[in-house]
Amino acid sequence: MGARVVQWSTGNVGRHAVAGVAAHPELELVGVWVSDPAKVGRDAGELAGLDTALGVPASNDAAELLALQPDCIVYTAMSDNRLSEALADLTGFLRAGINVVASGPVFLQYPVGVLPPEVYEPLSRAAAEGGASLFVNGIDPGFANDWLPLVLTGTCREIEQVWCSEIVDYATYDNPTVLFDIMGFGRPMDETPMLLQPGVLSLAWGSVVRQLAAGLGVELDEVTEVHERLPAPETFTIRSGTIAEGTAAALRFAVRGMVDGAAVLVLEHVTRLRADLAPHWPQPAGPEGSYRVEITGEPSYTLDLVAHSPTGVHNDATLNATAMRLVNAIPAVVAAAPGLRTALDLPLVTGRGMVRPRR
Repeated sequence: MGARVVQWSTGNVGRHAVAGVAAHPELELVGVWVSDPAKVGRDAGELAGLDTALGVPASNDAAELLALQPDCIVYTAMSDNRLSEALADLTGFLRAGINVVASGPVFLQYPVGVLPPEVYEPLSRAAAEGGASLFVNGIDPGFANDWLPLVLTGTCREIEQVWCSEIVDYATYDNPTVLFDIMGFGRPMDETPMLLQPGVLSLAWGSVVRQLAAGLGVELDEVTEVHERLPAPETFTIRSGTIAEGTAAALRFAVRGMVDGAAVLVLEHVTRLRADLAPHWPQPAGPEGSYRVEITGEPSYTLDLVAHSPTGVHNDATLNATAMRLVNAIPAVVAAAPGLRTALDLPLVTGRGMVRPRR
């Protein structure tokens, strides 16, 4: 077998990661951590929604799982509302000599210039002590706004602006904590949610524009942020709960890398809870959403990425993509030099070994 892997959580992304590790010919699933006591002892295959058992029972004993000495941990535990705990988890894994691929905290996708060094240097020291690597990525922040735009810029003679957008309907996203508590949907319009507190957008997505700047050799003067919200015209229900009339139902924000007063590198989110909201905002290329890269230059490009799933649910596709971005990167991260690795450090990661022709 190949690299021995422990999956850390079996939530929205974690359950897809379990299935991905089980399907990967270069990986062996040896353990699964869960926070819910009701999941302890249940087979990983069941928790991932698979038809077959994997013979790996879930555990909430972190020490027991670390004692397995895996080559890599896939860390998909919620981190947005527990940053200190997540950083402590990652530091402990690295110090123990275990490589990590993680979906968060998202600012670790490219922390240089985004975080004070004292925040990420303990991780770097732990990685050096343990001889391990950490790679934080996903779809956004992730491949939709690191490798996709950078590959396109490789064919440009001149670049005026790179604009990356997520234009998505979040109605089917089953995570009330993220939607209501962090993003502020369903909350009064005069209430400022965590995401829109001054500096938080630049903390979360500043890593995108900073990494693009590093990849393109651009020195930014500053990173700025703007946002706009619109209320629900009437009460309606989404998967995560009820959105009352007059509460926040659509959000548009942008994090902008500025040079000489111009927005040269931009990360934008256009988030609706219903397709008919904010019709004057950018529209997706598919019914439920798309990831768009627009490059103004010579030549100019517009690239729309639309994800689909056999389940028919857009969010299943993007959650799976987030998980597999991490899972497929494991061999490269295990082979990488110790430290905090970014998309700029890794070789091309493909779906090697995942091709299965239909018969």
